[in-house]
Amino acid sequence: MSQPPPKKDGFWRRVFRRRGNRPTGPHQGPANVVNLGAGTSDSEHASTHSAPTLLLPTGASTLQGPERQPAIPQSLSANNLTENLHLSSSTNQATPHHHHIPSAPSQVPHNDPLTSGSRGGLTPSAQGQSEPSGSEYRPTNDSNRFYPQTASASQFLPVPLPPGPSRSGDHLVKSSHPAGLSVPHSEDLSRQPSSQSLPPPQPYYGPALGGHEPTTSVLSGASKFQMGDMHNYTASHMTVIRGGDNSIDGWKLLMEKTAPNALHNSSARYDAPKCDEDTRVEVTGELMDWMQDRTAPQRLLCMTGAAGAGKSCLQQTAAEKCGKGGILAASYFISSTDPTRNTVEPIIPTIAYQLGRDNLTLRQSIRAAIERDPLVFNQSLAAQTTALIVRPVEDLRGMGVDLSSLPHVILIDGLDECGSTDPKHKAEDRQEELLMAIRLCLLKNDLPFRIFIASRPEWAIYTALQPGGHLHNLAYHVQLSNKYDATADMRRYLNSRFKEIGLRNNNLQWFSEDEVETLVKAGSGQFIYVATVYKFISERRTTPRARLEAVLRWTPHDGQAARPFEALDALYYRILWAAKEAYEAVDTHRGRDFLLLFRVYHVNIIEFRLYTGIASLLNPSYPADRLSALLCLEPQAEETLVSDLRSLAALEKDERGDLRLRLYHKSFSDFLDEPSRAKDLFVRKSRVYTQVARCLVRYIMECPLDFDSLPAKWKELPLSELQRGCLKAAVKGLPGFLASPTTALDDEVVGFTQNGGWQKVDKLFPLLVYSEPDLFREFWSSEVHQVFDKLKDRKPETAAVVKGFATKWTDDIKRVVAQEEARRKARRGW
Repeated sequence: MSQPPPKKDGFWRRVFRRRGNRPTGPHQGPANVVNLGAGTSDSEHASTHSAPTLLLPTGASTLQGPERQPAIPQSLSANNLTENLHLSSSTNQATPHHHHIPSAPSQVPHNDPLTSGSRGGLTPSAQGQSEPSGSEYRPTNDSNRFYPQTASASQFLPVPLPPGPSRSGDHLVKSSHPAGLSVPHSEDLSRQPSSQSLPPPQPYYGPALGGHEPTTSVLSGASKFQMGDMHNYTASHMTVIRGGDNSIDGWKLLMEKTAPNALHNSSARYDAPKCDEDTRVEVTGELMDWMQDRTAPQRLLCMTGAAGAGKSCLQQTAAEKCGKGGILAASYFISSTDPTRNTVEPIIPTIAYQLGRDNLTLRQSIRAAIERDPLVFNQSLAAQTTALIVRPVEDLRGMGVDLSSLPHVILIDGLDECGSTDPKHKAEDRQEELLMAIRLCLLKNDLPFRIFIASRPEWAIYTALQPGGHLHNLAYHVQLSNKYDATADMRRYLNSRFKEIGLRNNNLQWFSEDEVETLVKAGSGQFIYVATVYKFISERRTTPRARLEAVLRWTPHDGQAARPFEALDALYYRILWAAKEAYEAVDTHRGRDFLLLFRVYHVNIIEFRLYTGIASLLNPSYPADRLSALLCLEPQAEETLVSDLRSLAALEKDERGDLRLRLYHKSFSDFLDEPSRAKDLFVRKSRVYTQVARCLVRYIMECPLDFDSLPAKWKELPLSELQRGCLKAAVKGLPGFLASPTTALDDEVVGFTQNGGWQKVDKLFPLLVYSEPDLFREFWSSEVHQVFDKLKDRKPETAAVVKGFATKWTDDIKRVVAQEEARRKARRGW
């Protein structure tokens, strides 16, 4: 019988002819095969090994050539594909309907034309030849493809071509798909009628029953490739290391955990403050030099400074410069007022998102990590950092990628504003956890990143950077408040901005240099003050001159409509409230009033000299440690009190070595003094004076001295130096505080009198008056008389006792002064 003329060779037939393979006789049984079809594009897996896929009907007895290759419908899931993988690692036999992907090396029949001999021999059927088992094929519009007319998607098995790098040429077939589960387009499925069905799958007969001999390898030597929804294979014999859940999109899940508003160029920060070109030049240059120098030994930079020192402006400027220079890997701007970015949870996912956003290989690795463990976001920050950043970058290095070519700068701004969603953990605990994760994961591994963190010097970062802290030797520390004076920059900023306003209003003379100087001085070196003033003055639909005068002449009073410092007050309020909550939450501070105590330290530096009688000594206040003792607090209580206010205040030693409180902002002192600004955080001075007077009374009464046997000199008192200083301060200061019109302690004065308090003062008086006679002559005796005048109507009996001691001490002072005058005349020979 004559045969029809042979079909013209197609592309695939010509390819296999060049490989030295010719069509042979019918295939003797179904092949044991694995689908290695396309799952991702070449651009995403340029370095992976690819194996093109042929698909075999499970009921067919003859291998069909590539030009008759059927397609798997796109709707076929990975689980359905798994059901069609006829593999057996122990018997080399495929069992119908009971299939799985093995974890051991897979075997395929040795005599399979795809893997035996020259690794080529496919056996396409001649055109017109009857197909086995009723499986009929029909041509499509594609001249190189045939589709079965009766088969359903689940009745096809994939048959891989020989593995190896894909390239066009004499011997290898060019494939546009790296290794991965191949899923055809939906139009392929639409070409398949389903009027008939193929016979059931035929059993596989191994070599002992006349079948094929097993081969030893499918993807010999292949490594680091992806197969559809399965990831991270290392295959010398097609060994599956890990699979993925195709119901989870790792990258989509990651994006749901990010905080888009935290990016430096997010729409939520469209008007983010940044430095002018001619301001903060010195500090900006130092920061950029560090970020661009990859050879510097310290890979962490911590910039701390007072509230309003310009940290966020510098961070924004650095982010934009790094972005333009192509070295910005990620940025994260924390804000306590934005609930989407005021906690620690989104930080690591958002950084990981930015790392994978522009690097497809990193993206695939991060996606795979999430699909392997979708609960990674519920793990510790260190575990998240390792899974989402460290390992993906290390995988990139393992692929031969030069990590120095990656963007390497990671910016985190506002660490102090990072809170906690878990009531069991304080905000500072989560901040410390983030710093520890950075140290343990990003700094201890040989990664390319340089990390820049900006924060107020609050507890977490302050303690970490102190000597003995875990970041002290690892971080390059820039302290804005101490190192850089922003006064000149503030002046340039206001002049520049005011000139812009003048150009818009066609009046360049609307402000004066003296007015600019007044504002700069009021700013106390803190940029936030002048920035707040400018924002108030430049308000639309207003007259700039009128608003400037409102700032310069602003004084709080009832009915005051202008609020030029509203934004600044909100910042002060937020910081002071957080410090109050943190201090009073400590069990040993139970019953203490944080706001009252801090107000005592504040009033101490501005007014106590009026009531302590020591102005003549040029000593304006009690030293902070002495004040703590007078307030009956534990040693170093002042340090604890201001530990959460380091962005607004500091304890510093003066020229005499005494520790004193310093407020960075004059405007903060104004805030504390004005109830309309401090609102419910305001503490009246009357409460301060009453509290101090009460504590002085208590200190004298509880002094551990034997008052019946005192030495002749003050310095010989059997007390520590601090105790002697506190006792002297209590005796000298008590009359002044009791005489203050804001103090109401009648009952305490009565008790002090009845319990012999004035008698104790009387016994200490000679030791004091001989050491400082001028002081007592000018202040002390007159203040004691004022106490008498204050009590004589309400507590006459107590007033009479005070009057007696006041008269005695006045006479003693006169006698001592007269004796001192006589000695001076004697020395002069008069």
